[in-house]
Amino acid sequence: MNLITKIKNWEQWPFKILYAPIVPVWAWYMVRSRAVWFFTPSNPKLTFGGMEGEPKKEMHDLLPANLCPRYFNVNPSDDFSGLKKRIVESSIQYPLIVKPEVGGQGILFRKIASEEQLKEYHSKIPVGYFIQEFLSYPLEVSLFYYRYPFEKKGAITGFLQKVPMHVIGDGVHTLEELLMLNIKAKNRIEEIKLKHENNFNKILPDGETYMLSFAANHNRGAQFIDLSSEINEQLVNMLDAISLRINDFFYGRYDIMCHSIDELKEGRNFMVLEYNGCGAEPNHFYDTGYTLSAAWKEILKHWKILYEISSYNHKQGIPYWPFLKGYRFRTETKKYYKKINKADKIIP
Repeated sequence: MNLITKIKNWEQWPFKILYAPIVPVWAWYMVRSRAVWFFTPSNPKLTFGGMEGEPKKEMHDLLPANLCPRYFNVNPSDDFSGLKKRIVESSIQYPLIVKPEVGGQGILFRKIASEEQLKEYHSKIPVGYFIQEFLSYPLEVSLFYYRYPFEKKGAITGFLQKVPMHVIGDGVHTLEELLMLNIKAKNRIEEIKLKHENNFNKILPDGETYMLSFAANHNRGAQFIDLSSEINEQLVNMLDAISLRINDFFYGRYDIMCHSIDELKEGRNFMVLEYNGCGAEPNHFYDTGYTLSAAWKEILKHWKILYEISSYNHKQGIPYWPFLKGYRFRTETKKYYKKINKADKIIP
């Protein structure tokens, strides 16, 4: 029965298994483009088109400063006393957010509550990272956006509210017992144990929310709530305005924190946490009632758009990455992700 449940629960399948049946379509776009890295012209100002390995600073620097949180870059070799001064100079207060300069999927994403926690993180992280102000907006949303380069008007294909993994106390069960009653938490028990084992025997008061992660990623146990009914021309116009200011951003996903959906549509009281290029998954098929076949159909629709944008940009003179350049970049990126994944398992 356990095996049957795992087969039916396709949303929890590993990425490679979920995508394996439709890989031939991706291969066809390679053949049709005569380029293995056919997607690299999709977002010309992002490294590798934003497929993977692109620095977060690269994205933030393209955004208007008033639309992204205060942040600065840190090297692991930086003196900690100097780091403390930079935090003060940047007007960033605790709690704050730390995450790798090149990252994704919530790897090494942490909410840091004190100087002691930051010192431990700084002493153990093996790569450059961001220190970013913590935003207290009540909503975090994700919008998948694309715009053909020959058009001024784009489209939003997915709109989600992202709720980081948490449990709610009932005054009876311990934290560990609540985890075992939560399907997503139960499947990530070893990861949660690293950060929360000291509280496993604690009985949470009735109604108290206990945050297990502050990374609102599907593979970190976040819950997605469908907001597609809220997509309208006003919302598209708002994202068009941002994307045109970035210049040459045509395909990807925005992660935004906001005060309310209505204010977001009006372009008020929001911040762009980050935007992801062509490697962004159209994640709106998770938790929102899609069947497996419908999810594959949605992915293929986006791949077609990605191919069309990349092909058009190539015809305008933006080259595909040469095979060897892309191969070497991916090889180094894989080594990097292996390193940060290893660190993620030992840094609380």
